[in-house]
Amino acid sequence: MSKVTIIDIAEALGITPSTVSRALGGNPYVKESTRKAVQDKAKELGYERNIIASNLRSGKTSTVGIVIPRIHRNFFSIIISAAESVLYDAGYSVVICQSHEKEEDEIRALKTLTGSRVGGILISHSLSTKSGKGIMESVGRDVKLVQFDRVFHDIPGSTITNDDSNGAYNATMHLIKNGYTRIGAFSGYQGTDIYIERYDGYKRALEHAGIPLDESIVFPGFIDREAGYASAAKALERGCDALYCTGDYSALGAMDYLREKGISIPKEFGLVGTANEDFTSLISPSLTSTEQNPREIGEKAALAIIRLMRGETSGEDIVVKTKLIPRESSDRKGSLHK
Repeated sequence: MSKVTIIDIAEALGITPSTVSRALGGNPYVKESTRKAVQDKAKELGYERNIIASNLRSGKTSTVGIVIPRIHRNFFSIIISAAESVLYDAGYSVVICQSHEKEEDEIRALKTLTGSRVGGILISHSLSTKSGKGIMESVGRDVKLVQFDRVFHDIPGSTITNDDSNGAYNATMHLIKNGYTRIGAFSGYQGTDIYIERYDGYKRALEHAGIPLDESIVFPGFIDREAGYASAAKALERGCDALYCTGDYSALGAMDYLREKGISIPKEFGLVGTANEDFTSLISPSLTSTEQNPREIGEKAALAIIRLMRGETSGEDIVVKTKLIPRESSDRKGSLHK
């Protein structure tokens, strides 16, 4: 079946294709009765507007791009869903790209979006992206940018971040209050702001409790399940009785290893993750984690890009609070059952 075009709508209504184009584009000089007739006929025939082509013709756009590292992560998928909902309600279209945690894929996605004349981009950077320089070279200053979660502060526009340092502080203090004394950390990439902030919170909690920092039980780098498994072996060898993890998947990998070795969680070993992924409440023992409120992040990011595109602001730095969700993996004192 051939694709319905503007010409098909025009022929069906006995009007010119240019009139159809103006009506679909919201031209104020088209009569309301004509606009409605065109919209009804377009819906009846199953017409789908080519937004990118329209952007190229007009030089203007109501399209927003979203670039995220991995769409399958619950955290990012919730952000996309929330942002889409706000943007659609405000009359914007959305194009989604993934970087797959690769800087070159992130740059390629940005060039594709800017080449399609998007008016704004929401972006959370890949772990391999080390600075904002390449981002600005790819985007230029005409496209409005809102960074969320993983951000660079030398890029113009708005940022939406979590209160990561305090989130990590509260998570580590929670382990201390439950009687754990040698607490290691999966600290993530220390070239990325969110992991720097979380490591800072972890260190502050140890200092507050009078526990010396031992860098031999701090494990930087990737925080997936496999890395968590491998690092848990080292943590156990070095006498850890708990781990603060900057991601839930690394905590899950640690749990795999501890189970394999017959280590009781939480009696012998405590675990706290970050992100409150869906699986954290479903596994046994359930995983204590820090809720990052991704729906709020997505909604605030969408509203921020709308304000930028409308010229209502030149940039904002918005912080979304975190909340610790205590579960079985850190409940050494049995407080959840009291």
